[in-house]
Amino acid sequence: MEVWLKSDSTSINNDVDFYVSTEHSESSIYIQDGFLYKKNSKIGAHVHIDSEERQEYARSLAGTVEWIYLTFEDWSMIPIENIVAACDQTPTLIAAEIIEPLQAHGAGFALEIGVDALVCSEHELEAALIVKSLRASTEEIKSTKPVEVNDTLSLTEVRITSIESGQNGDRVCIDLTSLLEIGEGMLIGSTARSLVLVHGETIESTYVPKRPFRINAGSVEAYTLMADGKTKYLSELKSGDQVLIVSKQGNTRVCTIGRLKIETRPFILLRYVDEKHNEAHVLMQQAETVRVLDNNGGACSVTELRTGDAIIAYNTDETRHIGVSVSASSEER
Repeated sequence: MEVWLKSDSTSINNDVDFYVSTEHSESSIYIQDGFLYKKNSKIGAHVHIDSEERQEYARSLAGTVEWIYLTFEDWSMIPIENIVAACDQTPTLIAAEIIEPLQAHGAGFALEIGVDALVCSEHELEAALIVKSLRASTEEIKSTKPVEVNDTLSLTEVRITSIESGQNGDRVCIDLTSLLEIGEGMLIGSTARSLVLVHGETIESTYVPKRPFRINAGSVEAYTLMADGKTKYLSELKSGDQVLIVSKQGNTRVCTIGRLKIETRPFILLRYVDEKHNEAHVLMQQAETVRVLDNNGGACSVTELRTGDAIIAYNTDETRHIGVSVSASSEER
């Protein structure tokens, strides 16, 4: 992490990486017409955060510029976290201006990742240099590979450890604009690190007709994997969204949501462990027509599952922030 000092002074501080000038300068960093320059070369964009639209503009720059220089109408951690998350798996670097010493640590360790440069005045310089030292002495956070939606995903077995009542809750049915094949479904889970493959309603049932465009996905708080590799809560989905459809072999394709049905239904809570003994869970409607895939690739009703059964899931080591994979640690229960 770097420290940039806002100063027109000609004095040299060896602990400062760059000086930020308020005017055109051949020797320091400066802002002009919404762009960021260093030694007369354009290196990025300046975004003044004063609204959600400006935050979204800054996020949209991730991967397209070398630096994003952030200033604030009202200094806030949330935009910094959201922009750090957007840029984490890209080469774009973030410089954030601070106006109080206490803000140095917050910006420097946002999402355990932090910005790439703190921009400060003499008043905040000591705090900024302390954070720079802490960042240098802290063991480097291992960067995880982002989820990439390829032709196939690696699906693994997980083993059910308990089956409990999930009480009543709001269940989401997802109706697609495409027909599903037997063996296809969506990845659903209450933890971002483990998503169970929930089968589509493509199988005939004694009491209700099949709905080969429908996935009875689960509770509103659950995650699903979208076509762009991000996750969304089921409660956030809307018609027109593109979701990832996965087969029992892990093959993927993209389908569009045509309609959502959210209704109060009784739930079953499935708790399970993966091959590394990591614990996870998922809530699904207690109904015979709701199915998951067993370890042989067969569709099994959730009402027929028993403790010790193996089902198919997609497991990762990732942390998510507003759906984006970030290289930070977290615990989900």
